[in-house]
Amino acid sequence: MTRRSCIAVAGEGSAIPGSPCWSAAEATGKMLVERGFRVVTGGQGGVMEAAFLGARQARSYREGDTIALLPGHASTSANDYADVVLPTGLANARNALVAHADALVAVGGGAGTLSEMALAWIHRRLVIAFRLPGWSGRVAGAPLDERSRFAAIADDCVFGVDSAAEVASILQDRLASYLAAAALYP
Repeated sequence: MTRRSCIAVAGEGSAIPGSPCWSAAEATGKMLVERGFRVVTGGQGGVMEAAFLGARQARSYREGDTIALLPGHASTSANDYADVVLPTGLANARNALVAHADALVAVGGGAGTLSEMALAWIHRRLVIAFRLPGWSGRVAGAPLDERSRFAAIADDCVFGVDSAAEVASILQDRLASYLAAAALYP
């Protein structure tokens, strides 16, 4: 049995249905599950809820495709679309767990989203960011710092996107090389 990659979706926690961030996250969640990935989020509202709702709308959805890493101790704080609920009790430090997914997609967002992107960057993950208001739009298309993370990936950066289809293309073209390159580091 082949392990399915987990892709984190982080972003605007106050996004509402119909907003650009909500729509991008919902489309991304659906696309991820349709392409055989599992979706990991912080498990609460806004972008996190939208990504899980989209995941559940995928024709290939199956229970266990949405994984919520909650900041608190109560599983009841998870949104209604979370399949696997893990209360971490770590508060904002749980962002480090979210950032350990195989790749991270940022959708808008504030300081929490920025921390998830930075932690994913530090841990040599593929980072993709929607060109939307918030931190994802501010860093899309640029490296998070000036360090060279990989000798074999010369164009390494936070890859900027405008659609879930672009996220799918980047994952298809780059995820395997990022996972292989990251495995060379402790």
